[in-house]
Amino acid sequence: MVPTVSTITVTGKSRYSGVNGALGVISTVEDIMENSSKNALPRRIYILGNGNVGKLVAHSLAGIPNRPPITFLLHHQGIVNQWYKGGKSIEIIRYGTAERSSDFDVELSSRHGRDEPSFLQSQRTIHNLIVSVKAQATVEALSTVAHRLRRESTLLFVNDGMGILDELNKKVFPDPETRPGYMVGVSTHRLRTLSAFSSALYGIGTIGLGLLQQPGYDVLEQTLPLMFPSARYLLRTMTRTPSLAAMGLAAIDLYQLQLEKLVSRAVVDTLTVVFDCRNGELLDNFGVTRVMRLLISEISLVIRSLPELQGIPNLDLRFSPPKLEYQIVSLAKTTAFHESSMLQDVKHGRMTEIDYSTGYIVRRGKDLGIRCVMNYMLMQMVKGKQNMESRKIEGSLPVDKSELPVIEKWTSKKQ
Repeated sequence: MVPTVSTITVTGKSRYSGVNGALGVISTVEDIMENSSKNALPRRIYILGNGNVGKLVAHSLAGIPNRPPITFLLHHQGIVNQWYKGGKSIEIIRYGTAERSSDFDVELSSRHGRDEPSFLQSQRTIHNLIVSVKAQATVEALSTVAHRLRRESTLLFVNDGMGILDELNKKVFPDPETRPGYMVGVSTHRLRTLSAFSSALYGIGTIGLGLLQQPGYDVLEQTLPLMFPSARYLLRTMTRTPSLAAMGLAAIDLYQLQLEKLVSRAVVDTLTVVFDCRNGELLDNFGVTRVMRLLISEISLVIRSLPELQGIPNLDLRFSPPKLEYQIVSLAKTTAFHESSMLQDVKHGRMTEIDYSTGYIVRRGKDLGIRCVMNYMLMQMVKGKQNMESRKIEGSLPVDKSELPVIEKWTSKKQ
């Protein structure tokens, strides 16, 4: 039986007119103010990708007074078509109630060129960007809009995984003088994807926000007045949105929050891929528990040995193996009937975030002289499983046909 859901709709005055809402036509007070003065702080917030947290942020910002103009940057025409077919709105189902918000703009982030409609392409400078693509797609996605970013721009990363910023600095923003500022958001809201522009919120949490890097300043000495205007604007806009429960954190506190979330993904997600099971099936299984504890012991040792965390009060207690195990078991119980996003990626033959979860632990362990044998093995097993599923989907799983006659001959003799 299909459950009945009630619907709440949040709408605003249409910003565009014409066929498919001819994007790029300025017709709101916000856009006029944004483009009329070079000295005015641009209020438009861009969201790169349509990840769960990005959809939640857009929906929540749409409901606040004096909402900012919001533009989704989508990576190909197929996603744009889904946007129009779905009514050009975001849907968040919160405890059986479907909430809809509209009055968003869309643009193509990828530069496909002549085949795409001109009204979906823009060269306007991006000052405020929320990155909501998966960790493994972040570098490629940002490379398509890097030419629209400036030193005064601020990027807020709300995706999971660690080690992304180092890769960005090497491949996309190698020059510190022109590099935009980075903020990180760690969300504990629990969301499940229903469709490209619909998500279910089954657990209300918080979003911790912090400035991890700002060109020209020491990250540990940064305060609100030292931030670029775009960083202050993003921080204040997020924290004035009640449903997000966002709060500003010091860089070191945010880093620890990132690590806690990373541990859960590095253990729960990876094991669900290896055992091809839902999260709750990892519980009450002696063999799985033994493997889980071996993984946790390595992760705990690496985190407690990180030089940037030395001197932090209660570090050994916060990241002790029993504390981490309790955190992981609690997550598996809460999401017992859910498939992890990593398992869903593997089943569809997509690349996973393993290099930015378990891979981060293995790399940091190597730098510290700690050999994370169990985590390294698990990481390779996940990559191998993903490769197998990808080949199956593509129909190119290699089979050594030269062995088939031998097998048939052996079978006939056996009979």
